[in-house]
Amino acid sequence: MLESYQPKEIEGKLQQHWEQNQVFKAVHDASREKFYCLSMFPYPSGRLHMGHVRNYTIGDVVSRYQRMQGKNVMQPMGWDAFGLPAENAAIKHKTAPAKWTKENVAYMKTQLKSLGFGYDWDREFATCDPEYYRWEQWFFTQLVEKDMAYKKVSAVNWCPNDQTVLANEQVIDGCCWRCDTPVIKKEIPQWFIRITAYAEELLNDLDQLDEWPEQVKAMQKNWIGRSEGVEMRFALKDSNEALEIYTTRPDTLMGVTYVAVAAGHPLAAQAAGGNAEIQAFIEECKKSSTAEADIATVEKKGVDTGIKAIHPVTGDEVPVWIANFVLMDYGTGAVMAVPAHDQRDWEFATKYALQIKQVIAPKPKKGETESAAIDLSEGAYTEKGVLVNSGEFNGLPTNKAFKTIAHWLTTNGKGEIKVNYRLRDWGVSRQRYWGSPIPMIQKQDGTSVTTPVDMLPVILPTDVVMDGINSPIKNNPEFSDIELNGEPAFRETDTFDTFMESSWYYARYCTPQSHDQMLEPKEANYWLPVDQYIGGIEHAILHLLYARFFHKLLRDAGLVESDEPFKSLLCQGMVLADAYYYTTENGAKEWVNPADVTTERDEKGGIARIIETATGRELQFSGMSKMSKSKNNGVDPQAAIDLYGADTVRLYTMFAAPPEQTLEWSDAGVQGAKKFLERLWRLSFELTSGEAEVLNLETLDKDQKTARRKIHETIAKVTADMGQRQTYNTAIAAIMELLNALNKLDKNNEQSRAVAREGVEAIVLMLSPITPHITSELWNAFGHSDSVLDAQWPIVDEAALVKDSIEMVVQVNGKVRAKLELPANVSKEDAEAIARADENVLKFVGESTIRKVIVIPGKLVNIVAN
Repeated sequence: MLESYQPKEIEGKLQQHWEQNQVFKAVHDASREKFYCLSMFPYPSGRLHMGHVRNYTIGDVVSRYQRMQGKNVMQPMGWDAFGLPAENAAIKHKTAPAKWTKENVAYMKTQLKSLGFGYDWDREFATCDPEYYRWEQWFFTQLVEKDMAYKKVSAVNWCPNDQTVLANEQVIDGCCWRCDTPVIKKEIPQWFIRITAYAEELLNDLDQLDEWPEQVKAMQKNWIGRSEGVEMRFALKDSNEALEIYTTRPDTLMGVTYVAVAAGHPLAAQAAGGNAEIQAFIEECKKSSTAEADIATVEKKGVDTGIKAIHPVTGDEVPVWIANFVLMDYGTGAVMAVPAHDQRDWEFATKYALQIKQVIAPKPKKGETESAAIDLSEGAYTEKGVLVNSGEFNGLPTNKAFKTIAHWLTTNGKGEIKVNYRLRDWGVSRQRYWGSPIPMIQKQDGTSVTTPVDMLPVILPTDVVMDGINSPIKNNPEFSDIELNGEPAFRETDTFDTFMESSWYYARYCTPQSHDQMLEPKEANYWLPVDQYIGGIEHAILHLLYARFFHKLLRDAGLVESDEPFKSLLCQGMVLADAYYYTTENGAKEWVNPADVTTERDEKGGIARIIETATGRELQFSGMSKMSKSKNNGVDPQAAIDLYGADTVRLYTMFAAPPEQTLEWSDAGVQGAKKFLERLWRLSFELTSGEAEVLNLETLDKDQKTARRKIHETIAKVTADMGQRQTYNTAIAAIMELLNALNKLDKNNEQSRAVAREGVEAIVLMLSPITPHITSELWNAFGHSDSVLDAQWPIVDEAALVKDSIEMVVQVNGKVRAKLELPANVSKEDAEAIARADENVLKFVGESTIRKVIVIPGKLVNIVAN
């Protein structure tokens, strides 16, 4: 054993040993309890960032801990390789996405290995591998044949300059994020999967997920958006048609003063015929964002169609308006407007001088016969109450009015109670290149059919030139023009949304070498569901919802048996770092990486100046913020590994904050973690020099018993912290306290050395999931022939926790006057007698009369005297 801790000497050697001996290879073993640990796989951007390091360190710690519990652990890794960022990077670097991605995967894999993560690399794949997306394509064809996937025309954000579809977040102030061209709405055919068919199950099954954060479940519930309401019909004047409208507030029906439809509604198109004003407004709406957040804040605008709708109860005529706040993809594309009791409707009605009719009043207070007056001149009244100005429904409380009016509409054939969902079918088409081709073929008659199995996979060409505008497979006859049954046909040139790949990758890890089927059921059902899933809260809705949906599709296809893909979910917090900048001549902020900053301190240690090391330029400190390219405050993990060692980086990452909270990166904190490992190494070196002492429990003195009790109290705490609470920072803090206590033992005493050795070996075992390299080396240095990877987690010796003596506090009239060390089994009577006889207690009792003595066994004797 080396005398000093030298991480570079041990880490590379151990990593090579682990790889050569495939120590993390996971093998199906029905006789053992399995544990499938999975961290969300990375996009191969080129280099790991500290967010990656934190995510994957947490997963590795969980995996190694469960292995020490005797479980059969699988921890795989792969690459979320498709997507727009690879296209943009390929354009920037004048290369092809496939080549760029492959090079990044190779480099990032080396980085992951340098951190000692225990992955079964035999299960590795990238989602751009044809052998992977082949089965995704096959499964999609099955969904099409079951009518679970379909094609329809849908509105998208379209950039006329780049000739491409943009996501809502790529539309900035109505313009393309890349070229600043005004974006328009364009109707194009797209492929969808019927996630709405599973809306109720996706909602109800959240109740099964006891080990998911409540915040994530709430976010999914809101996204699914189940509501109970009434779908009713407003007849159109001078027409045999009716306007279908869904509302969750039928109690306000009598307050409807206008109806609003989306710009894409058929009624809007009908009204636009020959009307230039309406046509212009519809065109304006096409240039607006359809993101709900934008719709909520946008200035409310509209135009009167001139069409009248007939109120289903009163028979009154109400105007039909086209409004920019109504979306065609939500509900029926039409809403009833009650401006007195909905703020959005009120703003619109106020702007266009439409009628505002109150139909809800506050419930009269006790002893009053009339409701308090409300002022609708400043805004809508949105509280619940009782109905007014509502004819036969007057006086009904809002909750009862809901049922009564809904019943009236149903009875009179003008509506029915209906459950609705905010969730919409999943649009999986992307007009991009770098993605899995959608396996559909268009025949000459315009109909679409699925690609036959013997023509799968539809392989994406990879030897392409990116021009930054058009997809290389669009208008590419070599890709699109084929023969089907001897007839000319055309491949679909849209590609899948990359959420498709990430929605089932966890399942493919179970059987990555299965060449003749998507999943091998025996393997998949042994490993699934994932026992611990780890990833950022930013994936709480779409990725996790789509994965849950895809899993149910796999189940219903007979490929898996479980209902949910992820049993337990841990959402790790962000990594923060200091951010520094200087202001340029034009007033812009230029950000400087923390590695390029020098802090000058004054005599008292305070910060005097912050300068850019290379130039001496004075900088401003912006505080801590999320590591990002925009603020140039990312810390290079590889630089930290090279400087401190992988174990130090892992230890600091787990110690600096609980997993779900933000982590503030601190060089001083990293150095502190390194010093702790050095102290552990020094004590281990001292204890392994010479013959190992034999622990004799019969001869331990008081200090040795206290130290041994501390050892086993720490094992109990760390076991609970790591295995149940997942508060790794408190577990590490307890281990640090134990090391400090062991360092205080007299190393010249044989039994003290034996106790210290027992404690350090326990520390080595407890730290091994967190710092696997140093602990592997120390475990062998202590004479163990087996690997620490396969060692059993330390067991608490309950006998060591038993105290021979206890400390009892003695109070006289509420003030502490003595602390007595008494036998652990002392009786209440003996404790009282000893307390009464204590010299200091006698002094403060004096001549007073003792009125009462309260004894709390093992803790306190309280003497009341006057």
